[in-house]
Amino acid sequence: MHMQLLHNDKIVMFDRTDFGPSNITLPFNRCRYDPFDPMLQKDCTAHSILYDIQTNTFRPLSIQTDTWCSSGAVLADGTLVQTGGYNDGDHTVRTMVPCDDEACDWIEYHGYLTERRWYSTDQILPDGRVIIIGGRQQNNYEFYPSTLPDYFIPPLNVSSFWLDFFKTDEVISENNLYPFVHLLPDGNLFIFANIRSVVFDYNRNRVVKHLPPIPGDDPRNYPSSGSSILLPLDENTQIEPEVMVCGGAPRDAFLNIKRAREFIRAVPTCGRIKVTNENPAWEIETMPIARTMGDMVILPNGEVIIINGAGSGTAGWGNARDPVTRPVIYHPNGPPNRRFSVMQSASRPRLYNSVAILVTDGRVLVAGSNPNPFYNFTNVEFPSELSLEAFLPPYLAKEYDPLRPEIVSIDVEVMEYRKPLILMFTVLKFLKLSRVTVRIIAPSFTTHSLGMNQRMVVLKDDKNVSMVGESFMKTYSIGVFGPSTAEIAPPGYYLLYLVHAGIPSLGVWVKVQ
Repeated sequence: MHMQLLHNDKIVMFDRTDFGPSNITLPFNRCRYDPFDPMLQKDCTAHSILYDIQTNTFRPLSIQTDTWCSSGAVLADGTLVQTGGYNDGDHTVRTMVPCDDEACDWIEYHGYLTERRWYSTDQILPDGRVIIIGGRQQNNYEFYPSTLPDYFIPPLNVSSFWLDFFKTDEVISENNLYPFVHLLPDGNLFIFANIRSVVFDYNRNRVVKHLPPIPGDDPRNYPSSGSSILLPLDENTQIEPEVMVCGGAPRDAFLNIKRAREFIRAVPTCGRIKVTNENPAWEIETMPIARTMGDMVILPNGEVIIINGAGSGTAGWGNARDPVTRPVIYHPNGPPNRRFSVMQSASRPRLYNSVAILVTDGRVLVAGSNPNPFYNFTNVEFPSELSLEAFLPPYLAKEYDPLRPEIVSIDVEVMEYRKPLILMFTVLKFLKLSRVTVRIIAPSFTTHSLGMNQRMVVLKDDKNVSMVGESFMKTYSIGVFGPSTAEIAPPGYYLLYLVHAGIPSLGVWVKVQ
């Protein structure tokens, strides 16, 4: 249900705690006791694991409160902060500090949150705090940590702040849960819920700009469950932040399922909008395959994969039909109406409660799918899915090996804002300078078709690639500059890729500060 890549190449995965026991026993008798759990008051099984990509092994982690439909973000020091959930977990904050031994586990702070946070969205901010926005019946936001900086201007002396933008007349289906939130280069937030979006100044608790509704009147948020990304920010050009929203379900889709078990075709369109334009307007494109519950993942070469999901229905238990097993790749800089490529089918359906994330070597790791109220492996149309699989984008094909660069070294341990750094790399068949870029990606906290905090920045380069060594594999150097501001790239750990002729290197972890 939830997944986050950490900077030691380990992945935190977790489900919910009120489904009954899992098949993984917690060590040292670290049981969970909850007299109000409807399934199991004493639970000695794991509902979270730490997965090691390199060794393909995992170890159980201990969660004491319910994480169902919760949220997360990674702090500047690499700590995963995870917020909210259900029942005893809806006011809880949990932290996980990465480690390479067996010592690290979840630490929980019960009652830390001011409001109940179930289906809320977390976004890391330039000052290192996390803003926690929305959730079921929560037209407000709050921060972690909860102490406010001096420059923040609250309307009252309170810990959570009203945001009536989330109000909806759709009492049953809502369609405003897990709002799409992106940090913009000017420090404001783009927030999208249902069909509407705003630019929001969280420091002054005011809406800066109302953007036009996305055309079509088709809701894009949970349970209609489209997906959204901030397209890559290129520091070699004048930055125009552009948000993309894809898929979803028609307005009455959720209600039609509940009333008549009628599964309406998913929304086939994507919309792009340049948020800071004087008169912003949505550019609408049609996907090759209509999709709800798709995951959008930014790839190292700046393209976007849309993977998982269904062709009809909505999110929720038993609410979808027509699994979409064919991913598509979107080429943001391609000509209009020719930006999608359809990929090979995956091996199995990935519906509600499936996730997808980018990992260091450029693969996309796909996990889960459980459209059932409990763990059901037999006598259901779509059984609970426990497997992991990896999707290999076209750039990993062997035919591109001669063009694939390898980073030899980076001359700094920490990437500082606006400071120069030099990368050394090798490549068997070097083409030309204009085909080389250096990019950093903030890995996402992924759940329910939403990659929170996912962003790519193309670093400003000095247009000077030089050869520094003669051998069978020639060595080259390129100079780039750290991100201009914390608004463009908040402090923290990023995956750095050197891309040559559209083919990325393996990722290298860097810390931006």
